[in-house]
Amino acid sequence: MEKQVKNEMKIEFLSKSANEAFARIAVASFASQLDPTIEEIADIKTSVSEAVTNSIIHGYSNTEGIVRIKAKLYENEIEIEISDNGAGIENIEEAREPLYTTKGNLERSGMGFTIMENFMDDLSVESIVGLGTKIVMTKKIKKDTTTYSI
Repeated sequence: MEKQVKNEMKIEFLSKSANEAFARIAVASFASQLDPTIEEIADIKTSVSEAVTNSIIHGYSNTEGIVRIKAKLYENEIEIEISDNGAGIENIEEAREPLYTTKGNLERSGMGFTIMENFMDDLSVESIVGLGTKIVMTKKIKKDTTTYSI
């Protein structure tokens, strides 16, 4: 049975670092419809921040382009797709290794994909050199089923 989309949104913005906070807050606000915990929202915000920063720093490097975000809400899950038409990733497996970075001169930690993988339930990366990158990540929102009796 296919999951039923409860709501969805799309935004796009210039690859300026000032827009990273906007993206993080926009997706977190959208996700709030699922009534996530503070920890779940923090995980989503951090993961979106990492993906958008990757698009800006690595995808577009010293140029300007468009970063796109699509998000879909399901019954108890959010799916977030972040894409760009930037440089692309030559070796996705290598890029997903902890501490791997192509921007060591910018004091980048190389932990972006590792953070996204640890904070989200699923992460997929598609990339074509010269055409761009698409990251799709999902997070299940665990509903609090605790009942209290007086």
